[in-house]
Amino acid sequence: MLVRWFGHSSFLIITNGKKVLMDPYDPTVGYPMKFPQVEYITVSHEHFDHNYVNGVPGYKEVLKGNIEKELNGIKFLGIEGFHDDVKGKKRGKITLFKIEAEGITLAHLGDIGTSLSKSQIEKLGKINILMVPIGGVFTIGPREAEAIIGELKPNIVLPMHYKTRYINLGLLSCEEFLKGKTFTTHEALEVTKDSIPKPTQIYMLKLPF
Repeated sequence: MLVRWFGHSSFLIITNGKKVLMDPYDPTVGYPMKFPQVEYITVSHEHFDHNYVNGVPGYKEVLKGNIEKELNGIKFLGIEGFHDDVKGKKRGKITLFKIEAEGITLAHLGDIGTSLSKSQIEKLGKINILMVPIGGVFTIGPREAEAIIGELKPNIVLPMHYKTRYINLGLLSCEEFLKGKTFTTHEALEVTKDSIPKPTQIYMLKLPF
């Protein structure tokens, strides 16, 4: 399995010979990404920086909401979540996506704005790769992200949705989250079921541009 970060909350997952694009963003966000043709797109919620399906040159299916589906040996589970800490009253609902393929389980928490409920933790189960927002303001911040990591105990953490040289939006930089932590930087994440590290490790993925 290969995982690349395209900036903000967008990742490309290549598994079982298929490509899955998560949360493509509108170009006004600031990243110069030209999205590739893929088989599947997941959209965590209908905000412009997460749902730019029209910017993808080709795809077979868009996955949204509380779904449970298997496509070409890739299992998708959508779990309801909230964009804020008042059950969506400020910014609405989101979808947490759990993906299983090649014996590896990934979770993309979208723009989660609150801690995980007991039900969400149970539905997510054992997570190998966790994509979690750390920039605060519109989502959880560094401390809340740490708490979720402690609850889920993933093997690999991929931080997302933070300030970079391309985007501001008032978000915190990754330094706030990384302070005092050990991490490694990678062009991409290439992993198999047998090569998953233990215990939890933080991987900072580089942008492809």
